[in-house]
Formats: sequence, structure tokens, C-alpha cells
Amino acid sequence: MKKVSTLLLLIGIFWTALQESMACTRVVYQGPNGNIITARSMDWKTEIPANLWIFPRGMQRNGQVGDNSISWSSKHGSIITSSWDIASSDGMNEKGLAGNLLWLVESQYPEFEKDSNQPGLSISMWLQYVLDNFETVKEAVGELSKEEFVVVSSHIPGTETFATVHLSLSDKHGDNAIFEYIDGKLVIHHDKSHVVMTNSPIFEEQLAINAYWKSIPGTIMLPGTNRAADRYVRASYYIDAIPKSEDRRVAVASVFSVIRNCSVPLGISTPDQPNISSTRWRTVADHKNLVYYFENVLNPNAIWVAFENIDFSENAEVKKISLSDNENYSGESSAEFEAASPFDFAGLE
Repeated sequence: MKKVSTLLLLIGIFWTALQESMACTRVVYQGPNGNIITARSMDWKTEIPANLWIFPRGMQRNGQVGDNSISWSSKHGSIITSSWDIASSDGMNEKGLAGNLLWLVESQYPEFEKDSNQPGLSISMWLQYVLDNFETVKEAVGELSKEEFVVVSSHIPGTETFATVHLSLSDKHGDNAIFEYIDGKLVIHHDKSHVVMTNSPIFEEQLAINAYWKSIPGTIMLPGTNRAADRYVRASYYIDAIPKSEDRRVAVASVFSVIRNCSVPLGISTPDQPNISSTRWRTVADHKNLVYYFENVLNPNAIWVAFENIDFSENAEVKKISLSDNENYSGESSAEFEAASPFDFAGLE
């Protein structure tokens, strides 16, 4: 009874934040012989059109926040999933560094004045900047912790929704980091043990909730709602409980089964929690074998892209496979990509 009372208290503390959170989950499988796999679900209250893009090395980027935008040339090629073709929301680069943007309503970014002297980067490019520039989580943490620029957020174009996200990174070494802006300050959680992330509450509090549940055997009871804290606990339990296989096919299937378990069924809505959202798509990134998987819940098939079939060389073509109209592909789909002009990242108007 004491444990149940403590749990109810924790739920009460985080209730307000959980009511407002968009529902996404990210989980990392750390298997034998460097078999590292990252999965995530994208959950949103409405359709969130996604396409897969191939970006080669040598692309010239601008931070999209005015005259003081940072600029760079991409060092590494990547495959990313776009949202509305205005942002990179998920992806992996050719060095096996993967990243995921998830909603975090508690996010509060530094104050920023357009065309001031303060260097800035649009939030739509936050993940892409990392994939373009870094090989490992450690390298990304080392550079981003210097805070030589600020991440600048704004409303999602055409909506009244202000973009509030946090960023997770994982690499082929099994390393992990979570980046959040809390009260205008960058907070970095860097540790190999950080294999699960959901939305609200902030990551430090997610760890506290999970620590409580570890005292209760998952074979006896696990929280079963669609709320972020409950999904965090289930993902944490199952990613640890599933067998760690050297068989690549078994490992990928196991990780898919975990992220599906933590997904929100299509069409689910909760009247008093309007932002509990259906899962729209899922990705799985195989860091060791450099394969990127994508699954649209409205299609019967998953697709995947083997990096060995992609030309990431400088001056290679930018390519796209259109998935935003629920186009149906199956299996290894690198041949289905077509040359395309890169999309414009959303920035400050």
C-alpha cells in the first residue's frame, strides 16, 4: 500500500505536464558484439507528413534565423525523416550517429533577437546540424556544451503551436545523450545508461519515476496507460528484458516489438487529455550495420535503406522517397529514391 500511495503521489505531481505532452517514445537496444539499435515512435494529434531524404556530404547550410545565423558545410552524409518537409525530426548519419526530436512541453529556450550579434540556429535544423557535423555522441556533447550558438524556436508554420522539443542522440558505441532547454538553459544528460526517452516530464524526472518502478517486478505489474511516464517505464523494462541476440534479424525484430508495445493505437483519443496522440510512424536505426528502417502505421509494410547502397559523396544528388501520401513500398528501398531539390528548413520570418 505504501508503494501504491507513493506511485499515486508521483502521478499527481506530473499530471499537469503529462496532459499537455505530445506522445513519442525513443529506446536504445544494447546487444552483444556492438549490436546497437535505436527505435522511436512519432505520435501526433493529426497527420504529420513524413518523407525520407538522402543528404550527401558538402551541403551548405544556414541556421535560418537571420543575419546572425550560423553556417556550415556538412561533413557527413545522412538519411533523415522530415516532418512536413520543413524539419529533420529523425535520422542517422553515415558514421552511425542517430538522433531523434521528441516533444517536451516544458522546454524554454534562451531569449533571442533576430539580426543581433548572438549566433543562432533554427530548431528545425538542430538535429540536422548534429548529423552533419559529428561522428559520436561524445563529440557532439563536447561541442554543443560550449554553447557557441543558441537554438531558436518559433511557431510551426501555419499553426499556433510553438515548437518545444528535446533531442536524443545515440551512436554505434552504445553511448547516449539527451539535450533539453529548461528555463532558458541547455541541460545535457550524457551516459550510456540513458537508453529510453519520452516526452514530459523533463528527463531528470523521468529517471526518478523509472527508479521507483524498478522496485516492482515488471512480470507482476507495469503501468499500461498511453501517458509519457507510463510509456517510459514499459520501454525501459522491455528493452532490458528482451533477449540480447547476435542475430541481426532477431535483434531488429525485437526492437520493433518494443517500440510497437509503447505506441499509441491509431484513432485513440482521450477527451480530458487531448494531446495523447496516435502513433503515425516509427523508425529503427541499426548503428552497426548502417540500416535505417521506416514504418508508416497506415501501410502494411516496413521499408529500409542500407547505407552501403547510397552515394554520400560530395556533390552527389540529394534524393527523396515520398511517403507523405502513404505511398506503399516494401523491403530494401534505396532504388526508390529520386533526385530532388532539398527542402527549406523552417526558420524565423
